[in-house]
Amino acid sequence: MTAELVRGQNHPLSQVRLEIRVSADTPIVAAAALSDEAGRIHGVEGVAHPGAPTQPGLEVSRQAAADHRLAVDLDAMPETVHRVSVLLALPVGGAGPVRFGAVAAPYVAVTGLDGAEIASYTITGLDAESAVVALELYRRQGAWKVRAVGQGYAGGLAELLTDQGLPQAQQLAGSINDAVAQGLARSVQAAPPRTADGDRSRQAAAPALGPDQGGTAPQPGPVPPMSPYGGQPSGGPASGGQGQPPGYPGAAADPSAVTQPAGPAAGGGPIDYSHPRRRNAAPPPPPPTAPPAAPGQPAQPVAGDATGWSMEERLYNQVWGMFEDLARTTAAYRSAVDFAESRMDKELEQVLSDPRSRIGGQGDAAREAARARYAQLVDRAREALDRDLAQLKAEADVVEPALPPAYARWDNPVWHAYRVPMEIPMALRLGDLHLPEADRIRIPMLVRLPLERGLWIDSGRTESSEGLFTDAHALGRLAMETAVAHAARLLAVHPAGEFTVHVIDPAGSGAQPLAPLVHSGVLAGPPARGAAGVTDVLTRLTQRVDLVQMAVRGGAADSLPPGFDTSQQLLIVNDFPHGFDDRAVNQLRYLADEGPAFGVHLMMVADREESSGYGPLLDPLWRSLLRLTPVPDDHLADPWVGHAWTYEPTLVPPGSEVLQQVLAQVAAARTKYS
Repeated sequence: MTAELVRGQNHPLSQVRLEIRVSADTPIVAAAALSDEAGRIHGVEGVAHPGAPTQPGLEVSRQAAADHRLAVDLDAMPETVHRVSVLLALPVGGAGPVRFGAVAAPYVAVTGLDGAEIASYTITGLDAESAVVALELYRRQGAWKVRAVGQGYAGGLAELLTDQGLPQAQQLAGSINDAVAQGLARSVQAAPPRTADGDRSRQAAAPALGPDQGGTAPQPGPVPPMSPYGGQPSGGPASGGQGQPPGYPGAAADPSAVTQPAGPAAGGGPIDYSHPRRRNAAPPPPPPTAPPAAPGQPAQPVAGDATGWSMEERLYNQVWGMFEDLARTTAAYRSAVDFAESRMDKELEQVLSDPRSRIGGQGDAAREAARARYAQLVDRAREALDRDLAQLKAEADVVEPALPPAYARWDNPVWHAYRVPMEIPMALRLGDLHLPEADRIRIPMLVRLPLERGLWIDSGRTESSEGLFTDAHALGRLAMETAVAHAARLLAVHPAGEFTVHVIDPAGSGAQPLAPLVHSGVLAGPPARGAAGVTDVLTRLTQRVDLVQMAVRGGAADSLPPGFDTSQQLLIVNDFPHGFDDRAVNQLRYLADEGPAFGVHLMMVADREESSGYGPLLDPLWRSLLRLTPVPDDHLADPWVGHAWTYEPTLVPPGSEVLQQVLAQVAAARTKYS
């Protein structure tokens, strides 16, 4: 699986013999620099370029070309080499472009000798630069990794090599340009255009999910899957088309949807044997609903502007795209700040290493200049970030009011027009996600349905809750209210009779938060109390899983007993492990592992510390569940660049009757259905 990197992201290398493939739509110069642990090149012999294409463990192209293949053998690198930087530059003195901003973003991939991609990086964000450090292979604790750099230089190769600490930078840049000029007539033509990485059409959405949950992340597409959205990223922004972070689900087209059968080929061509009901093409693009933007102005955001077969799917993919875009632009900003800091540190170190400039006016001026360059770089990065955030905020303001109930917050007016649905939605909102750099932007955290893993509402103290709760009972009650809100939402988005909820509350401590579910009559039965109640519910659900499992695996799913409840089942467990003996604990673990595949889902409201007496026995249980918190907490991480996303649960506004109104409609529909 290819790792689609964004600027600053790294990825481990499992092979030592590699190819680095470069693709651009214009002939460019490819070179590679060998540097020490501090990133310094100690001489012209440390640079492989068209005039000197081979170095120990390294070989580059001999001419400018639109496509390059650089050969790398990391085992053959001298011990003094700790970094291998891949350098790209536009040829000088010709009729071609003089800045990368005038051409399509170059694409760089690290592959094995068999051609299988290990990591790739599309170098976006370049403008006046004519040379760029694309990526670097670096040695860390005896192992090699690749990092996406993307640092450009308007001054070309001379400025780039100077920044790498090479004393003969000007002379080497001149010799490289001379060697390129001699072979420029042999340049390879531009490759066919590739799909842009930043394309917001979002052909597919991918789920991503919980950082610390070990959830499946969407695969990155051109950059690609928030996403905390459970699933695989589709070709979304960072996911590259796979998706499912701190937990986002991927959006896949419904395989049963109807498409028009293809007619016979004109002129007696081959017959099309494709099934007329099978979707084998990309979903249709959204209809144009907004006038084109004025020249130089950003496009006006429109709800549902992503690709999809329905408005629900388009909104889902659009939310995924917003998540990926926010992850990507924040990663670029953090990378730029890190680079500015490392550059300033390097410049200050050079000042301090020279006794002549360590003190006095010359040293002070050098230090001030270094700090000024740092501030300039950070200001430029912040300006770009603010521009992207403004566009995302405008999009969020348009999308949020247009979301259907399954995707909407409890305070969205769409709930006041709620009606029990006839179909199960593709995803469900479990909360909001945001980053510290963009606190005003909330991205809905959507997970695919049916749930692929259980939920754990953590009632234990977190760093975020230390100052909010002095009473552990109050935090536990809030955790139970969060579980009730999630359960009510699950009931509300399923058709009548398609979702059943069971509750285990051994000590009755959750009686007050559970009141809306109990009084509305939407539960399968009263909350189970005591050890006997725990045993009864767990035994019935484990037997159900066993029965469905045997029927499915035996190919006899249509031979279940008459009257068998085929609806999805949710078990809410409060106060674990109170009331659980060893047998009950094993049954709970069985439901967590096997239940989701056979229609039984688990929602735990528990403090992990209270079950510490079981030791490592319960570690697999906690790892199998998606951990959520009743208070904002930065415990989710996306699968692309590992941002720590702050999760906020969606709770019913204080004093609102929306929960009771929704549950009343669910109960009435269940009564009519039965």
